[in-house]
Amino acid sequence: MAALLSPKQAAPDSRKLYETYYMRVFSYAMTLAGDRSLAEEITQETFYRAFSRKNEFRGDSSEVTWLCAIAKNYFVDEKRRQKKTEPIPDDMPQTGGGLEKKAVDRDTSFRIHVALHGLEEPYREVFELRIFGELSFREIGMIFGKTENWARVTYHRARLKIQERMDQT
Repeated sequence: MAALLSPKQAAPDSRKLYETYYMRVFSYAMTLAGDRSLAEEITQETFYRAFSRKNEFRGDSSEVTWLCAIAKNYFVDEKRRQKKTEPIPDDMPQTGGGLEKKAVDRDTSFRIHVALHGLEEPYREVFELRIFGELSFREIGMIFGKTENWARVTYHRARLKIQERMDQT
């Protein structure tokens, strides 16, 4: 694992990159990992690799797309190395409202995550990138090496598949 980086240790342009995209990369890593400590590791390793290889950035995509691609590749490498799957987190984020609303929201959220967990690729990842990673369809398309329209269609199909699975339960 790379040593923890702070913006002060980075070159001026690297510091800006870190400050600008840290939360987006971390959110994306949380989407991939479902675990805060692993997401932090993925994020730190992403920026370490980006700073180490910043001369390799060709500008074919946006910086955040490049960083998310690095994060995805690192995550895939880690999963291959571990050869095990991550469980769905037990504690889902709760929203405001009464106890009954929280119970319904938690149940709905759990059902969505169960449906999402069983969704095949690339539907699952496209849905997670859009909802949890808050990436645009253009950025999602770039990560997959596809078009923006492909990302839109894949996301729409993922939503339909999730809805179908939720309706069946």
